[in-house]
Amino acid sequence: MARDSEYVLELLLDYGLVSQDQVDQAKTESKAVNGSIDPVDLLQKLGFLRSSDLTAMLAQHYGMEIMDLKKYEIPEEVLQALTPDIIHRYNVVPVMRHGDTLTVAMSDPSDLETLDSIRYYLGRDVEAVVADETQLKQIIEKYYPVSGGSVENLIETLGEESNEFLIESGADTSGGSTIGESEDIEEDTAPVIKLVHMLIIEAYKAKASDIHLEPMEKRYRVRYRVDGALREVDGPPKFMQSNFTSRVKIMSRLDITEKRIPQDGRIRMRVNDKDIDLRVSSIPTTHGESIVMRILDRASIQLDIPKLGFYADDLELVTGIIGMPDGIFLVTGPTGSGKTTSLYAFLNTINTVSRKIITVEDPVEYQLEGINQVQVDRHIDMTFAAALRAMLRQAPNIIMVGEIRDLETAEIAINASLTGHLVFSTLHTNDAPGAIARLVDMGVKPFLVASSVRAVMAQRLVRRICQNCKKPYTPSKYEIQLLGMSQEYLDSHQFYKGTGCDKCGKTGYKGRIGIYEIFMVSEDMAKLIFRNEPSGVIREAARRNGMRSLRDDAVRKAEAGITTLEEVIYTTLMDES
Repeated sequence: MARDSEYVLELLLDYGLVSQDQVDQAKTESKAVNGSIDPVDLLQKLGFLRSSDLTAMLAQHYGMEIMDLKKYEIPEEVLQALTPDIIHRYNVVPVMRHGDTLTVAMSDPSDLETLDSIRYYLGRDVEAVVADETQLKQIIEKYYPVSGGSVENLIETLGEESNEFLIESGADTSGGSTIGESEDIEEDTAPVIKLVHMLIIEAYKAKASDIHLEPMEKRYRVRYRVDGALREVDGPPKFMQSNFTSRVKIMSRLDITEKRIPQDGRIRMRVNDKDIDLRVSSIPTTHGESIVMRILDRASIQLDIPKLGFYADDLELVTGIIGMPDGIFLVTGPTGSGKTTSLYAFLNTINTVSRKIITVEDPVEYQLEGINQVQVDRHIDMTFAAALRAMLRQAPNIIMVGEIRDLETAEIAINASLTGHLVFSTLHTNDAPGAIARLVDMGVKPFLVASSVRAVMAQRLVRRICQNCKKPYTPSKYEIQLLGMSQEYLDSHQFYKGTGCDKCGKTGYKGRIGIYEIFMVSEDMAKLIFRNEPSGVIREAARRNGMRSLRDDAVRKAEAGITTLEEVIYTTLMDES
């Protein structure tokens, strides 16, 4: 029963149902078993508190009705209002329905998170009554038996010695598992292995980019990032946290005995005959190790420039830039904005037999045929700068540096561009002209920046409207005000948004597309850079010369029915401010 134990213990004392000595004894015994038994449950086991008194107190405190499930026959159609997995996960039972409102019985009325979760799943209003926990269990066992292949049944088969068994069974396949959709999973003998594999497969099928395994105080939260937004999914119970963490660390070849420092690893798998890589990051938190697995599907990377979301005018600019014989082309944006995908698409387009292309990356996310890719490894002093120096002795035509992080790397890249090489790289700045100030802040001389940088492209990813539930809509007053839209403009443009359907997971969005801001370093811009003018001055001059901002590009994609104004504002608010 999920509850705030300290708060419940205070209530019990306030209501006079237990004494301070009894509470102290329950806390002491709970600590003796490392908190595996809740102090409130121990009060009942020790005979200090009756279950009925606890239920009555909680119901009175939260203003809820008490329902005696022994004297109430639940209609068959109401019993089917919730699926067995929700029943077992949240320990609730549907008891009545009035119109669109479903009433559920639960033993802990303070667990508002459960009610919110059920409302989210059903898309309707949910109310609660309080019932005795023993009666709830009896109803659940009678009407919602656990099936043999369910997650709960797998969990029940985990014994106290499963940890050692899991480590042994996972050792041979770490970092190179091959998983089909059903047959290989069934061959695994350890339930936690099945659960981890099921989790990864479901994330892959949902087209998630990340899997987040987050230990909370009383639960183990699992979330997928789909189209840039996190959504929570059913995860294992809290008591399986250490088993789950160990299994993932074994698969990614991390040290399972080290829980004090961050670790990074990688898993290579086959899912439905497709190769996928998972970059794994583990970091210690207050309640255990938080793990993020980034899914890299080699087959899904978009290497066709027109499909990245460029309009014809921007596509013409980009084509001209990547066709230059020398100079630096920078791509800027925050983590997860699609910079690497854009760079790979550019390199793939100009990758011909007559050109030698070398990249230095940290890490090499996708392998491109015909291109020499170098992995940074700081443990052996293979830094960006060291790799870049060595690459220049390989007589390349085109160089890609994963990121310019320091003055040394920046100077080598600039010198390479000035000696006849075309250099691609990334920077973390909010907008395209801001990259100039960033390089100068690193210590690069303004005249070197002006003479070497050919163009800078800032980018973001916005969510596409789901085409299955796309509907016209009228922008809100907030959107109109923030975007500065006139009535004349609104009368001549139609905007759209998704209403939410099964195909888009009720979000109204499906897939993402890039928005771009391309800053060309013309002769006029080079003069401003040479004089070390502030970033704001350079930006204003670029806008006067025709540079389209990220918001400008996003708005015209909203006008075309590709994305929503809400997404435009959310993605570009900080850049415009």
